[in-house]
Amino acid sequence: MLAMPVSAASVGEDGLHKQDWFSITFKDVGEDIETARESGKRLAIVFEQRGCIYCAKMHEELLSDPEVADYIKANFNVVQFNMFGDEEVTDIDGEVLTEKTAARKWGVVFTPTILFLPDEAPAEGNAAEVAVAKMPGAFGKWTFLNMFRWVNEKGYAGEEHFQKYHARIIDELRKAGRLGAE
Repeated sequence: MLAMPVSAASVGEDGLHKQDWFSITFKDVGEDIETARESGKRLAIVFEQRGCIYCAKMHEELLSDPEVADYIKANFNVVQFNMFGDEEVTDIDGEVLTEKTAARKWGVVFTPTILFLPDEAPAEGNAAEVAVAKMPGAFGKWTFLNMFRWVNEKGYAGEEHFQKYHARIIDELRKAGRLGAE
């Protein structure tokens, strides 16, 4: 039996696709890390922009897949930033920025880009410096989902690089008959 897609994303006044389960916050990164931690989750910040075809793909093909959405919702608080937006953001180091200056400061040049933050707010550094992983782009289902799993399992702290982890998971899925030989 095929899983039914979760509800399709709507498009907000800012032109960005919206998921009703994305976290709406004051965009204080340190506070957002702690809020996620208190609920047993991790913080992921997703940068998007109006008219981004890859952002649309992420929402329509990946985040509408129940397996992907359910895993992310259970394990992450996702906060959306507009790469060219003017909403106020407070970095971990206390600097107050706009979304667009945060994007520049943190080296975000492509949308979507997802920054995965540590499970506890560090005492110093900025979001880009303390991020445990960064995923630029909307990949296929398994690369996308496996990055969230790898971060949640703290693979970045171990010896297995993400690419090796991903290859191992894909091999396990093939052996279990969940993937073809593609």
